[in-house]
Amino acid sequence: MLSATWITIGLAVAIALIVSVTTGPFALINSLVTGGMWALMAAGLALVFGVMNIPNFAHGEFFMVGTLVAYFVFTPISKFLQKNPSPVLSAVAPFAGIILATLVGGVLGIVIEKVLFQQLRRRSKEQWVMNTFLLTAGVSVFIINGTLLIWGTEFKGITRYWDVKPLDLFGVNLTVDRIVAFAIALVTIVAFWLFMQRTNVGRAMRAVSQDEVGAQMVGIDLQLVHTLTLALSSALAALAGASLLFMFPSYPTVGLKPLYVAWYVVILAGLGNVSGAVAGGFIVALLQTLTSYFIGVGWEDVVPTALIILILLFKPSGLFGSEVKGVWEQ
Repeated sequence: MLSATWITIGLAVAIALIVSVTTGPFALINSLVTGGMWALMAAGLALVFGVMNIPNFAHGEFFMVGTLVAYFVFTPISKFLQKNPSPVLSAVAPFAGIILATLVGGVLGIVIEKVLFQQLRRRSKEQWVMNTFLLTAGVSVFIINGTLLIWGTEFKGITRYWDVKPLDLFGVNLTVDRIVAFAIALVTIVAFWLFMQRTNVGRAMRAVSQDEVGAQMVGIDLQLVHTLTLALSSALAALAGASLLFMFPSYPTVGLKPLYVAWYVVILAGLGNVSGAVAGGFIVALLQTLTSYFIGVGWEDVVPTALIILILLFKPSGLFGSEVKGVWEQ
């Protein structure tokens, strides 16, 4: 018997194909490009909630950090290339900013885990979810206002990473930036899945998400798992931000929309369900694309929100459910 996951994915693919046949392939292509990055954002958010029981409302700020680091790394390289053209350097330069942004995001996640969450965990576990929610909200405000004070409100963006002509794909003009962004998302999702399924650290993370006490009993280092979890989650968000700098110029509150979308996806898939979050990212991107085309851009978040409300009414655990045991069960 088919699971709800495959039924939902199959239905979403069928809708995308039908719309592509009737209106053109733009819906499917655009959904794949943006859906890949929403999947990265949502996977990181689901991972932190699943392993650490933290509803991370500062997740969007790691997206912002990714855009900021990528901008400050790529911009001087771009100016240098304007005076000293080099086809090879022009092709690889954008990856320098994207990779460094990912590393900075991961390191920032480690710092926040060590300085804040680890200290809170040592002192109290009572009302953990509520306390961490308030803590992440405070971190969000701190990062946004810190960025505002240091770099101001000016938009810091680029028109594109690669200065080449758009490619024609089934009648849709696609910039190389969008194609590379999708490729980065696809490679990262596959690597993330292999990491979670095939490595000892990934298995330890999944064990902690299912039963923290049981994981401790078999010798899993919870402190290490928690640190690596937040680092990986933060790195994924920063990677998404850096890869989409050409679409989301950096400014203090640029992470708010990606944060909202990530929560749409996580609730749609089921809290803590990482694999479901990946599929949910593409589903939400498809809903946004279709809503923008048939109703209007201003409504693109209304349909996902309405869908989430219906899901919570009829299936509170989300479309794909979850094996996560919350702290109140552990």
